[in-house]
Amino acid sequence: MWKNTIKTLGLSSRLYRHQKKQLEISKRFLNLLEYQGKDILDKSGVAVQKFVVVDDASQILSKVSNFQVKEYVIKAQVHAGGRGKGHFDTGFKGGVHVLKDGKKVPDIVAAMLGNKLITKQTPAGGVPVNSVMIAESVDIFEEKYLCFLLDRSSSGPICIASPAGGVDIEQVAESNPEKIKTVSIDVVEGLTLSSAVDIARFLEFDPKSVDQAASEIKKLYDVFMKNDVTQLEINPFANTNRGVLCVDAKVQIDDNANFRQKAIFDDESTAESDPREVEAAKYNLNYIQMNGNIGCLVNGAGLAMATMDIIKLYGGEPANFLDVGGGVQENQVTEAFRIISSDPSVKAILVNVFGGIVNCATIASGVIAAVKNTGLTVPLVVRLEGTNVQNAKKMLAESGLKILSAEDLDDAARKAVRCLSVPPP
Repeated sequence: MWKNTIKTLGLSSRLYRHQKKQLEISKRFLNLLEYQGKDILDKSGVAVQKFVVVDDASQILSKVSNFQVKEYVIKAQVHAGGRGKGHFDTGFKGGVHVLKDGKKVPDIVAAMLGNKLITKQTPAGGVPVNSVMIAESVDIFEEKYLCFLLDRSSSGPICIASPAGGVDIEQVAESNPEKIKTVSIDVVEGLTLSSAVDIARFLEFDPKSVDQAASEIKKLYDVFMKNDVTQLEINPFANTNRGVLCVDAKVQIDDNANFRQKAIFDDESTAESDPREVEAAKYNLNYIQMNGNIGCLVNGAGLAMATMDIIKLYGGEPANFLDVGGGVQENQVTEAFRIISSDPSVKAILVNVFGGIVNCATIASGVIAAVKNTGLTVPLVVRLEGTNVQNAKKMLAESGLKILSAEDLDDAARKAVRCLSVPPP
């Protein structure tokens, strides 16, 4: 999704790689399932298809019997594209089905619910389907693309629109760049009706549908702003037999706004998330799983990136990104160790903390407690610097535990990598 946006805006491949790395390391958004995004749109007065959601097998018959339409669209709810061409681990084909016979709907839903869907965008083993959306099918006459997102280069929201909807926007940007329109929006003035009409006309809506399309575009912008959305993508934004509708919706909410959007975040689906990331979030820890074997516990995203880079410089591979933050408490350090050591691929742990806000003695006390409480068996290298560091080092030295102290980051990385080649005692 971000790749599409960056290419559409014509940003350089170097900037794309930088943005992609930042997003992979720091996931600063809540990615909603399609039905969750549509629910927000529906409650905000945006035109969407009628739909119901089934997340328990016992609900199937009652939900279907109470939802009578001429034609049904059944969609497995996962964070992945290519659902229609996907298949389930049971052998069942397709994560999207269109049916006219309502009697067959329960069987299709049952074949999806609780099983893993495999598409070109999922891991090889697929992702679990814990909810299925049953929607009213509509006749689509025109498919458009519409997206609102925050853009750093223009210091505000922008709208990206294309009359060539229903396909990947990056393909349109490469083959027909003239079919892409980017509109910067004044955050104070907002999206004016005249701008919305201009966008609707660029989208090549039928003249009779322009006013309705413009009205829906304004409503979508209001949703974008009121819900702290970082990206709202509608593809297709369509002209149908029921008027202009948002037939699909991809919505991302800024993580920093979880205190304002509590109801949305409380409904977060974590079925596809790494269990360690979910567990870390409970303790206000930022955890991202990686592919190496050296666990990293740091305070601050910048320090985390530097730590991972220097591990790679000395021939190692980081197993994770775990940022305990600047106001870390002793119990959080213990939980951080428990989460890192639960990964069987971790063969050594490197703690790299700069005590600016946090007291190094707090970290040392947490490390000592964590080693004792978790029964840590892999080598542990600790590098501390900053506030009360001498007292912290003394605490570690007098703990009686097998903790390797490092003088600086280079020394810490060398020792952590060296531990991998030395068999445990």
